[in-house]
Amino acid sequence: MYAPCAKTCLLDDRDAKTKLARIVTFYNGVKVPIIGISTAEIEPHITTRCVREAIESGLRHIDCAPIFCNQEEVGQAIKEKIDEGFIKREQLYVSSKLWNTRHNPKWVRRALEETLKQLKLDYLDNYVMHSPMGFRDSLVNYPRNNRGELLFSDVDYVDTWHAMESLVDDGLVRSIGLANFNAEQIARILEVARVAPANLQVECHPYLTQKNLMDFCCKHNMVFMCYQPTGPTRKKADTRIIPLKSHPKIVCLSKKYDKNPVEILMRYQVQRGNVVLIKATNKDQMKQNVNIESFQLCRKDMKMLDLMNCNFRNNLISSATGHPHHPFENDCS
Repeated sequence: MYAPCAKTCLLDDRDAKTKLARIVTFYNGVKVPIIGISTAEIEPHITTRCVREAIESGLRHIDCAPIFCNQEEVGQAIKEKIDEGFIKREQLYVSSKLWNTRHNPKWVRRALEETLKQLKLDYLDNYVMHSPMGFRDSLVNYPRNNRGELLFSDVDYVDTWHAMESLVDDGLVRSIGLANFNAEQIARILEVARVAPANLQVECHPYLTQKNLMDFCCKHNMVFMCYQPTGPTRKKADTRIIPLKSHPKIVCLSKKYDKNPVEILMRYQVQRGNVVLIKATNKDQMKQNVNIESFQLCRKDMKMLDLMNCNFRNNLISSATGHPHHPFENDCS
């Protein structure tokens, strides 16, 4: 019922004392640890410590993006652990993203080169288009006119994708993927792609189970990656949505399995065969994340979590409302 779509196996590592997460494999053979540290919303002044401790804890999947404004610090942590001899570059899976202001094909390679310089790397394991929406070419992340309105680009994300394919040809990235796309938009890419997307990163949790999108990705051999797996962090003023970590059903499962709510919500995704991208700033939490295979939710509890779905999306990308390629307006996937 919850068999993973991608092939899975154990991750080899020279340091047998370090417990590591299971991996899934992209269609092209790239290995991806099923638990990744998301560097989103980690403040720059603690990022180097967090990433360094994540590697020490056994996490080998590091998810980055220019918009997170901490890639320099991520790169410093990676360099330090490699220089120490603790890890080799090929034992890490590092991903980053192409931001919306760099959708013009002429900027795609330069954007990647900037990211590689910040991360102090020669290549990425995965490069993801952050969203299908292009913004006006700009050195600021959210270019606006004098009325404060966000300035959109008329670049088609299909043209951006073709530019990303050349990065694979040149050996600068091992795979390319998508984030925040709906099924119709992914289908447009698949129709013309010379290099198929290897993965999709989207918000996913019991309030937004994304079953149809998961099935679509599985059908097309794309690894499904969940960000915000613990759902909304606070109660919304205009809804009756309860934060998942304090929801009575999650709390009940925490007591039943003697695990904290975050572990329950992560385990739910892992059992569905999904890769989990989660922020972590505490070393004990990082070790718990790596050890997520230590228990299993029963079928009845998995079904209960499935039934919590109410299609509640926390990340509406409302700042770009009205964009012709907005993925969630009129989305029927």
